[in-house]
Amino acid sequence: MVIPIVNYNDPVLRTKGAPITEFGPELAELADNMVATMHEAAGIGLAAQQIGQALQFCVIDLSQADRNFEWNLDGAPTPLDLIMPMALANPKIEFLAGEDTIYEEGCLSFPGINGDVVRPDQIRVTFQDVSGTPHTLACNGLLGRCVQHEVDHLNGVLFIDRMAKKVRQGIDTEIKQLAKQTREQSA
Repeated sequence: MVIPIVNYNDPVLRTKGAPITEFGPELAELADNMVATMHEAAGIGLAAQQIGQALQFCVIDLSQADRNFEWNLDGAPTPLDLIMPMALANPKIEFLAGEDTIYEEGCLSFPGINGDVVRPDQIRVTFQDVSGTPHTLACNGLLGRCVQHEVDHLNGVLFIDRMAKKVRQGIDTEIKQLAKQTREQSA
């Protein structure tokens, strides 16, 4: 089931998510609905806040993306098709030694708005799947960036918060217009 995506300026996007404590069929259904929503919107990641739920939960699917990134799950180079789409509950990121990279990011809660964001390239994320099983994912490139972007959402941080002042100023008019539209729709 496709769920409406919350746009910028809705307060839930600034809300830190509550930890996931119940695992099983309901969480699996939420993950399936979030994946359907993400695919419908042509996205590669979606956080619970973006569908109006302040939880430590997100989904990612890079199975159709260029595979110019490296990853291993639980210490093994697992085929990407076996792990995507991926649901992450209670994720915690560790930044690994390496270069920072600049990449133009977008966000489903900011339709049509993009901007360059600097992020660490190499990360390790520990998380639980929908059954509560713990995992560790080490990755870089687009996958590492996507995980960071979604985990930021779970903590009430938006990609515009990570932009350099000059980059943010270049899209400020569009952000203000979106904020106004969101206010008008919720009034």
